[in-house]
Amino acid sequence: MTDANEENPEDEFRDMLRDILSGKEGVDASKLAGAAGLPNDPVSLARLMGQLQAAMNSSGDGINWSQATEQARSIAEAGVQRVTAIQRAEVDQAFHVASLWLGEVTQISELAQEPRLVTRLEWIDATMPLWIQLAEPVANSISDALTHVMTDQAPEEMKGMIAGASQLMKQIGGTLFAIQLGHVVGQLSTEVVSGGDVGIPLFDDGQAALLPQNMAEFGEGLDIPMDQLHLYLAVRELAHARLFRHARWLRLNLISSISDFSRGISIDVSRLEELAGNFDPANPEELRDAMANGALIPPKTEAQLAALTRLETQLALIEGWVDVVTSAATNRLPRASAIAETVRRRRASGGPAESAFATLVGLELRPRRLREAAILWQHVSDAVGPDARDALWSHPDLMPTAADLDDPGALVARLTAQARGEVAEPDEMDRALEDLLNGKDFEGDEPSS
Repeated sequence: MTDANEENPEDEFRDMLRDILSGKEGVDASKLAGAAGLPNDPVSLARLMGQLQAAMNSSGDGINWSQATEQARSIAEAGVQRVTAIQRAEVDQAFHVASLWLGEVTQISELAQEPRLVTRLEWIDATMPLWIQLAEPVANSISDALTHVMTDQAPEEMKGMIAGASQLMKQIGGTLFAIQLGHVVGQLSTEVVSGGDVGIPLFDDGQAALLPQNMAEFGEGLDIPMDQLHLYLAVRELAHARLFRHARWLRLNLISSISDFSRGISIDVSRLEELAGNFDPANPEELRDAMANGALIPPKTEAQLAALTRLETQLALIEGWVDVVTSAATNRLPRASAIAETVRRRRASGGPAESAFATLVGLELRPRRLREAAILWQHVSDAVGPDARDALWSHPDLMPTAADLDDPGALVARLTAQARGEVAEPDEMDRALEDLLNGKDFEGDEPSS
């Protein structure tokens, strides 16, 4: 029977953490905020303390991801602006014209839902579930590894206490990761101009969205009429949303690929052990820096590199198709080429929030082979027309491959032959499948009767 006066290890560890958070153990609270990637100001500091206290008092098993949303909204709230009636009228008109122009260059059908105009806060609320889905595998890996290493590295007299509070350790680690993710998404909400701006489909299938406040800031200093900028960005966003509505398999396939890649990420335990062994509570930034610069995520394995190549190819094909269709639809827009060049430069450089997401999850949002993909889609359009081009999205097996990006001429030759009704010479796999359907055994002989 346990002595009533004997303190539960988890309670003992919780009390120790409370002492640390309150400064009794010499931790500078502003440094703790820095370790979480937050500005050193009273509001951010108070919010961090509250979030960590909530994690300590939580009885749940998983990460409290609501703290990520809270953190993201706190960043967006600082300068958020509502959508005005004038903005709504101007952008609605841009969407109307954009839809007509797209109808001239692609037979992919119009959207079933009306496009949305959203604020930064609405963008966060709508997209956070997907950000969490993509980041959760890595968060769990870091949280589990941190618990394991801290238990191993603890002084002998503390091992029992930490081992008994492993769930609490995971909650604290998960909370720090959630806060960092929230910081990234909050920063992204101030940068993105549309639902498809980061390449992956953050909104549900068939939903287009623009952020008027961010579009206005994007257009500052460009010397481009705002109505032309609205129209160009509306065409891009509608093209992106229409593609995912047309290719029903595409969104699930893409998100599953990203999630599988994230689940395959491991944590460099030796690096974490080194950090834990030299950890100075008065200087927690070292742990934050290790998380923020990707030092805890080891080099990718051969399998991960192969998966990443497939994923980057898919992302490039999506963005390349959008580029080609947008270019064709906006060819009568006087400043279309200038806007397109600005979009390309912005996309190539990305932003600090995207870089932070890449280090947190190990995934670059900007595909490296976008230029090759755009060239491929343009060649296909010129050779066989937009209908045959867009028909390639009807099934994943029809999609161009990385090899096609290297040699678009071979793909064009195949499609041109098909358009003329010519039958290509079957390859080894085609012949093997035909043999199987014809009842031949593995040796290629007819089955005995």
